Amino acid sequence: VALVIAAHPDDPDFGAGGTAALYTQDGWEFHYLVCTNGARGTGDREMTRERLVPMREQEQRNAAQELGVTSCTFLGAEDGELDYDRAILGQIVREIRRLQPYAVFTHTPEIVHRNFFRAVEGEEAEYMGAINHRDHRIAGELATDAVYPTARDHLNFPEHLSVEGLETHNVHEVYFWGANDTNFTVDITDVLETKLRALARHESQFGDRMEEFGEMVRKRWKQDDGRYLESFLRIVLPF
Repeated sequence: VALVIAAHPDDPDFGAGGTAALYTQDGWEFHYLVCTNGARGTGDREMTRERLVPMREQEQRNAAQELGVTSCTFLGAEDGELDYDRAILGQIVREIRRLQPYAVFTHTPEIVHRNFFRAVEGEEAEYMGAINHRDHRIAGELATDAVYPTARDHLNFPEHLSVEGLETHNVHEVYFWGANDTNFTVDITDVLETKLRALARHESQFGDRMEEFGEMVRKRWKQDDGRYLESFLRIVLPF
């Protein structure tokens, strides 16, 4: 079992969608946990939050179905205002204890991505940097602390056991996407189109730009040897 913990709808698919599709084919069970409601993720001046929130939730469920992901859970924190909050930490811990995942995938808590995209022909730099969205950083930090030590220790959120019967849990491996120093790659070449189909299900984000976006990311994600990879900083926990 693997749990992908992300800030917004579409983040799980960008960060680990190819890995989810590939590992699911090998018998893994993937679950998504999305921290915010995605209520501000639009450039459409006619869109309202009342329409956007349920739309983005359904889009995420549709994308997960494309990838073979088993379930999506939404915590509903406000988009752009995710805080390091004890209540949200408890919700993440609850999901870890409920699902008992072997591995957790999440955002890096780093502020800047130095290796965000490979440059394409005609650009001077080999890589382009980017600022890591505040919600991404905090989601990664919350996920990290939920894994260790919070989900492990019975005196953290003891009501999970006493009220709901959820045992403590030790996650064995954590994978951070977007990290500047990576040590683990997954070759997603065979499922690249599946990942792109999943991203296309986020219609509120791409609309009729998906073809153009797909061509752009194919160029920027392509390695020199023609493969497509998802790269992670992998941490194996010693227990």
